[in-house]
Amino acid sequence: VDLPGTYSLTPFSIEEVVARNYLLDERPDVVIDIIDASNLERSLYLATQIRELDCKVLFALNMADVAGSRGTKIDASKLSELLDVPVVFTVGNRSEGMDDLLQQAIELAESATPAVRTRRVKYSHDIEEAIGRLMNFMETKAGSLPYDSRWMAIKLLEDDAIVKERLVAAAPEAGREILQAAQDLHNHLSQRFDEDPQIVMTDERYGFIAGIIREVQSATIQQRVDISRNIDLVLTHRLFGFPIFVFFIWAMFQLTFTLGEYPVQWIGASVDGLSGAVGSALPEGILRSLLVDGVIAGVGSVIKFLPNILILFFCIALFEDTGYMARSAFLMDRIMHLIGLHGKSFIPMLMGFGCNVPAIMAARTLESEKDRILTILITPFMSCSAKLPVYVILAGAFFGARAGTVIFGIYLLGVVLSVITGRIFRSTLLKGADAPFVMELPPYRMPMAQSLLIHMWDRSKLFLLKMGKVILVGSVVIWSLSNFPRGVATSRDYALETGRVTATADSQKETADGSERRRIEEQAERALSHLRREQKAEQTQHSYIGRIGRFIAPVFAPLGIDWQGGVALLSGCVAKEIVVSTLGVLHAAGDSAEEETLGKALIAAGMTPLSALSMMVFVLLYLPCLATTAAIRRETSTRWMVFSIGYSTAMAWGMAFVVYQGGRLLGIG
Repeated sequence: VDLPGTYSLTPFSIEEVVARNYLLDERPDVVIDIIDASNLERSLYLATQIRELDCKVLFALNMADVAGSRGTKIDASKLSELLDVPVVFTVGNRSEGMDDLLQQAIELAESATPAVRTRRVKYSHDIEEAIGRLMNFMETKAGSLPYDSRWMAIKLLEDDAIVKERLVAAAPEAGREILQAAQDLHNHLSQRFDEDPQIVMTDERYGFIAGIIREVQSATIQQRVDISRNIDLVLTHRLFGFPIFVFFIWAMFQLTFTLGEYPVQWIGASVDGLSGAVGSALPEGILRSLLVDGVIAGVGSVIKFLPNILILFFCIALFEDTGYMARSAFLMDRIMHLIGLHGKSFIPMLMGFGCNVPAIMAARTLESEKDRILTILITPFMSCSAKLPVYVILAGAFFGARAGTVIFGIYLLGVVLSVITGRIFRSTLLKGADAPFVMELPPYRMPMAQSLLIHMWDRSKLFLLKMGKVILVGSVVIWSLSNFPRGVATSRDYALETGRVTATADSQKETADGSERRRIEEQAERALSHLRREQKAEQTQHSYIGRIGRFIAPVFAPLGIDWQGGVALLSGCVAKEIVVSTLGVLHAAGDSAEEETLGKALIAAGMTPLSALSMMVFVLLYLPCLATTAAIRRETSTRWMVFSIGYSTAMAWGMAFVVYQGGRLLGIG
């Protein structure tokens, strides 16, 4: 079980509570404490607390290569001797030492030797005397205790609220007497040291750690340059740091669009080829329409954007593995303070660029409940990867070479609006003081190609899984609603008009030469394609989805979005990828091998750059998908979930209205 990373077992943060509760309640066979060899003093504090639990523990000195590059040498055998626990050197990102670590863990788990009760922190005489007196009192009064008596005595003297609750639950009568005795000893120590016993014991732990470090750690004579610190002089500079961060984010989206454009075209051509092959192999009928216009048109219109998703997740993994993700939180700290949060809240928000669900769950790491709720409420404004296909198809069709910059602007708008709404919520619904916080900046590391690819794939495969589940089902549902009821009378005899076009072209080709024949054929094909598109549009208007679209059309008309776009946005409430697949189904016309791309179909349907921008803004802001909505409810409450849906959708409509109507007033679009 991989427990949350933490530097202590004192239950202040959620990570510390989760880690300590698991160690106490689940009683694992072996605890592997991963110690940062490049920051030994800080990491050993947790190690000393785990030793006090008297469980089987194994220390993994990770990042040994970083420690060595800084001229730090650690005597692992001496450390093992002093703490009486096995110690293994590892380099996690290169899998060095993993086999030895696993072998040591297996041997320790299979050994019948109980956890060693020596080589623990030895406190001053007064504290050790208080611990001994309280241990004897507990063992006399309660008999069996839920945890090790020495560890419980230490926690009670530190005034640990959770241990107090569990003691009273395990032994109600004796527990109250023990708590009173612990309080008396706590007061005695407070008077003796003129300080809270917890602070005194923390100081003495660090004194114990300092003694160990003097014995096991040494520095080489050569003075090594701290590369991370020098890089931070530039990347976290007070003036230049933020513009550099903005440039990196802009470059990420520019790269996502420009580099991904070529494989998107290749996959799109493959989808068109598959659609043409299926259309040619099957006779005209409902099965052919289902497969070509429903499944292939719907799923294919989304899956071709997989390269964009892969590039986006690769860039996010690059930020994480190099250590720049923590720097981005540090740079955003001043801005986050404007809304009563600190830089740590920006990490879940930045994760929201990938997927809002894990981003919302990551807000658990925030200590303050109001900070968690506020972060969760504004995280959906971070445009997730599911919305990227919508941006790519609209920006690519209407903004050409400026598509990457337009997409960056949409993401930036989400960040700006999250800051503004966060400030409003902090001043009204979630009043409170800023929580104290110190941002840790890990050293920069050279990312490993294997690690980057694994992180990229782990996130991207969720996108592929949606292809076979949500998007496939959604495409079939949209196709069904757009093709039924069948046999509805149309205003024109399209079969007769098609025959006339074909007959006219055939008669003209009889007297035409080679180049003239090709011109006649192309002209006839354009006319036939136009007829198919008009027939499909009229049939769709009389279908069930057409009726739904006309019903909701007045809501979206002020935003410059037609009824097909309104239906697509409505379907996106389930999953944002379905917006593109719905547009793909609604704008399908005839055989896919002959039809124009979705972008060209949108242009032919009358969409303008201004209405496309309005739709992108609406997609950015309106209610989250079902998975994100469920995560909000799970992490907060039903009341906050309903509030999130309401205010985000209202803001989406308002901002899209301002964009479209404001653009029209300015003569844009």
